[in-house]
Amino acid sequence: MKLKNGFVFTLFLIVTFVMPSAAQHEGPPSDEKEFEKQYQERIKKEKLNNVYIPKNLDDAMLQLDKIISPESQAKIKVIPEDSVCLALHRRLGQWMILNWGFYGGSRLSHYLRSAGVTFPDDMADFLILAYHRKLNGKSIEIRELAKYYREKRKKEFEEEKKQGKVIREETRKRDTTGNKGNK
Repeated sequence: MKLKNGFVFTLFLIVTFVMPSAAQHEGPPSDEKEFEKQYQERIKKEKLNNVYIPKNLDDAMLQLDKIISPESQAKIKVIPEDSVCLALHRRLGQWMILNWGFYGGSRLSHYLRSAGVTFPDDMADFLILAYHRKLNGKSIEIRELAKYYREKRKKEFEEEKKQGKVIREETRKRDTTGNKGNK
C-alpha cells in the first residue's frame, strides 16, 4: 500500500509541478522577449519535435542524402539550376522550413542567419540550390550564394517600398498657445 501511495504522490508532483512548466514552453511566444528566450533554447537543440536538426551546411547535405532516395536524387540532378528551387520549394523546401525550424529558430536556421540568409523561404532555397550543386559535383560557394540571397531580399524590399501606397495623410495644426487641449 505504501508503494501505491508513493507512486500516486510522485505522479501528483509531476502533474502539478513539471507538466505546467513544460506546457509553458509549448505554443507561440506571447511577446518578443518570450520569442527570444525560446529562440535561444531552440538553437542549441540537436532535435526539435523528434527531428534531427543539422548543425551546418555539410551536415544538412548529409541529412538530405539520407532522406532523399537515389532515384529522387537522380531526378533532382537533371533539373536545370535556374529551375531547381521553383521545382522543389513547395515540397522539399516546405518540409525543411517546417521540420528544421526555420521560423521559430533552430541551430541550422541560426547557422544560415549568421551567413546572412535570414528569410525562411530563402533558407530553404539556399539549401535546395546547394544540394543541387552538390549532386552535380559543383562547388557550393557559400559566401556567394548567401550574398545572392541577401541582395535578392534587399532588392525585393526596395521594390515593395517603391510600390507602397499612402493609406491616409493627415495634417495637424500645432497649438501655439500652450493650452494643450484645455478649452
